[in-house]
Amino acid sequence: MSPSPAGELEKLKQEEAKLSSLLAQVRQQKLSVLRSRPLTIGIIGFGRFGQFIGKSFAKYGNVIGTSRSDYTEIAREMGVKYMPLSDLEAFVMEDELDVIVIAVSIVSFQEECDILCTHPMFGPDSAKHGWQGQTFVYERTRIDGVLLDPTKGYEYDSDNGDLLMDEQGLSHDAHENSDAHIEGMDRIERLQSTLPIFSIWEEEGCNMISMSCKSHDGFTANSQFITHLMGRILGAQGLQATPIDTKGFQSVLKLIETTNADSFDLFFGLYKFNRNSKEAISRLKESMNDVVGKLLEMEGEREEHIKSCL
Repeated sequence: MSPSPAGELEKLKQEEAKLSSLLAQVRQQKLSVLRSRPLTIGIIGFGRFGQFIGKSFAKYGNVIGTSRSDYTEIAREMGVKYMPLSDLEAFVMEDELDVIVIAVSIVSFQEECDILCTHPMFGPDSAKHGWQGQTFVYERTRIDGVLLDPTKGYEYDSDNGDLLMDEQGLSHDAHENSDAHIEGMDRIERLQSTLPIFSIWEEEGCNMISMSCKSHDGFTANSQFITHLMGRILGAQGLQATPIDTKGFQSVLKLIETTNADSFDLFFGLYKFNRNSKEAISRLKESMNDVVGKLLEMEGEREEHIKSCL
């Protein structure tokens, strides 16, 4: 005799409760392991965003910050050690750093190296109450030691197995099935599995999303970049609160406030290093012309209608 629906549902609820309890135990064990050997995390670029992530990192390990400006007092208040960027060698050698997080604008970072691409899709304003539910995008990437600039059109040498040709005409085996790419992916896979820093983002409640850089750039151009672009454009108009603000206009003012709080370098980086951003600007111009054109067209039609009634 098969169990009744009510009995089957009760059984599933019990199983669900067991799994939830097991998951809670695993999370506690994971957190204990994470805190059993605190990481020593170096942050290069201790400005607004560097301080933002450093505050959370400090809960899980020892944090050492460095930057062009002097943030000694701010770091001390956060329980973070600070060293001047002028003595970069001492910073790198300090306390045997486990991880170095580069928290500078992309326009300030032009060295060629193997990269694990990451993008926390939040900042000091949107995540001021915590990282829970915030999106953290990453891609395990390594292309033969070449840091690709997505704003440039690279060529591929089809006569030599689709080798990537850099600006100096040198070939790089960047195909996803190449030995160089596979070796790099393997190294970064091991890096991700052995470094607890990824667990910090998870423990803080981030929504971890693995995504290719190409897909990421397409999405961010039509979300993050367009948001910052509109905030900058509206901010340039000098809009201010009025006694009769609607909820929608209050949202507009909030958009201006949050986007203009970030540095122009960040905004410029979203534009320069994402070829999709220029396309987003072109579409915005077309949409603007289309909407204004419809207004002018309707205005003309109404004027013609008024004249015909006279």
